[in-house]
Amino acid sequence: MSESIPVVNVDEPKVDIPAPPSFAMFRTLAVIAMLSGLFVVLVVQWANPYIAANKKAATEAAVFNVVPGATVSKTFAVENGKLSVASDEASGELVYGGYDDNGSLVGVAIPGVATGYAGPVYVMFGYSPEKEAVIKYQILTMTETPGLGDKVVTDENFLANFNHLVARLNDAGTALANAIVTVLNKSKQHPWEIDAISGATITSTAVGNAINDAAQKLVPVIVSQIDDIKAEGAK
Repeated sequence: MSESIPVVNVDEPKVDIPAPPSFAMFRTLAVIAMLSGLFVVLVVQWANPYIAANKKAATEAAVFNVVPGATVSKTFAVENGKLSVASDEASGELVYGGYDDNGSLVGVAIPGVATGYAGPVYVMFGYSPEKEAVIKYQILTMTETPGLGDKVVTDENFLANFNHLVARLNDAGTALANAIVTVLNKSKQHPWEIDAISGATITSTAVGNAINDAAQKLVPVIVSQIDDIKAEGAK
């Protein structure tokens, strides 16, 4: 008769596993987030003056480009149908008087924007109160298709539309007598029409819309206060 071997139960030693240090992790992440946010704020504050200076320089260059002959520019703010000299902090709708070395007004630069094929198309155009016409324009920024939409910057025939694009007011002085419109390539019949670029009709139309929308709203204000704008050139 075999003897049974007693089985001895040996309890394994218990190991206490510490709980995850969630509070410590949260605290660390919070400190990192706070320092990151502070760093971003400091960088933005440091960069803002340089960004503003570059923007001002780019705007001034655009004014001198679209108002040929201008060597000095002054900024005006338009609010509630009234125009006044803008402060450095002014925002909203701005126009820019372009003056020659003698302080005589050469023209007014007006920004505009409209939707193109791939996004907004921002433009600046020069308006001559004496000629009652747009005298030049340039693209400020856009995201149109390279090789197609960007032809509005380089196509000589398209740019020729703006040598004297009529922007005459109606008899009441409240709006343009004829809206500035973009027409199909080689179908222009009137001096307030823009001949589109074949293959870039949408972008061409966006340029026309941007100029027309801005001119309809701002040219009446400019003309009504043209004496005030001219007087600023002598100051």
